[in-house]
Amino acid sequence: FAGEQREQGEVFSSLGPNYLLALFVIYALLAIPFRSYTQPLLVMAAIPFGFVGAVLGHLAMGYELSIISMFGVVALTGVVVNDSLVLIDATNQRREAGASPIEAIRYGVTRRFRPIMLTSLTTFFGLAPMIFETSVQARFLVPMAISLGFGVLFATVIVMLLVPSLYLLLNDVALLWQRLTGKATEVAVEAV
Repeated sequence: FAGEQREQGEVFSSLGPNYLLALFVIYALLAIPFRSYTQPLLVMAAIPFGFVGAVLGHLAMGYELSIISMFGVVALTGVVVNDSLVLIDATNQRREAGASPIEAIRYGVTRRFRPIMLTSLTTFFGLAPMIFETSVQARFLVPMAISLGFGVLFATVIVMLLVPSLYLLLNDVALLWQRLTGKATEVAVEAV
């Protein structure tokens, strides 16, 4: 038992820095096409809520968090980023066409609602056989499936509510900053 705990500690100690590096790479990859420092943060804002969904899923299913659970959370990050990315990209395209921020985010949410929901639901239902698997051979994979499945469901709701709100909040902050300083900033240029 002591050896198992030591091994878990080693895995967690290497997983943390590697995960932070992966988040930085995701941020950089998003910042390049967006030509923005703030919009990648909007896209990544739902990541912590995916972890909350994974924890709630473990509680609902009666499992404890494990190393395998954390691997599921790492995989979950990509799915959550993808959902947010699709939403923000559609909104930005509408803004470039001349729509106001509220019209653009409304368009983005309604235009991308179905693809985001379908992606999330098919991911969850694709994992459902593994989540509800009772055989001894598959039990060690169940926590990863729970993290990914429940995390995706919870994060999808957050993506559809939080990300649009943050988009509009960022726009308001950019406008306020522009009025206070009397000059356009990077945030104002990208959000206005």
